[in-house]
Amino acid sequence: SEYDTLGTSIKAAVVYLATALVKLICLATFLKVSESDSFDPYQELLKALIGFIDVAGLYFALAQLTHRNISQNHKFQAVGLGWAFADSVLHRLAPLWVGARGLEFTWDYILQGLEANANLVLSISLAALGSLMWLRKNKPKTLIPIIYVCAGIVATMPSITSYLRRGLGWHFPKIVGFELFTSLVMAFISWQLFSACQRPSL
Repeated sequence: SEYDTLGTSIKAAVVYLATALVKLICLATFLKVSESDSFDPYQELLKALIGFIDVAGLYFALAQLTHRNISQNHKFQAVGLGWAFADSVLHRLAPLWVGARGLEFTWDYILQGLEANANLVLSISLAALGSLMWLRKNKPKTLIPIIYVCAGIVATMPSITSYLRRGLGWHFPKIVGFELFTSLVMAFISWQLFSACQRPSL
């Protein structure tokens, strides 16, 4: 409680909701409703560009919000958890609550829960990479391109999974497996980058 992590998580959740509203307006304005479920590169590129609004929202939550008594290590964890919690509530609470209470069992809801956990890890990884980009000034110059590339991969993950589903015809279990594997890899890389930037420079 002395680090005010709960307050930071709540602020990050509110910023996520505002960011999601802006993304929804942009998607409704610039994207056309597709009659087929085929992969459209132009539309997916627009979606990926609109998806970078999340990065702007995360920047605001990490760098512009006032945080009382919180260190950088706790800040990215609190912001990442608040961001992921708001994302799960907004996109997954209703389908899981309504569908999983039904009489007929289906694996889809278990897979949705696993996908939510993968997104939780990806959100915290993106928050860690964002804190390295925007808050840590004395990071090694050789790591800066790696940090930006990893942040770009995590930010465009929805477009990547959309391509796998529509372009390559992957089924939902395979996509969830890919998301779980990617989230673990990105978490490991983010952890290594964060540890490398924590070491004092010689």
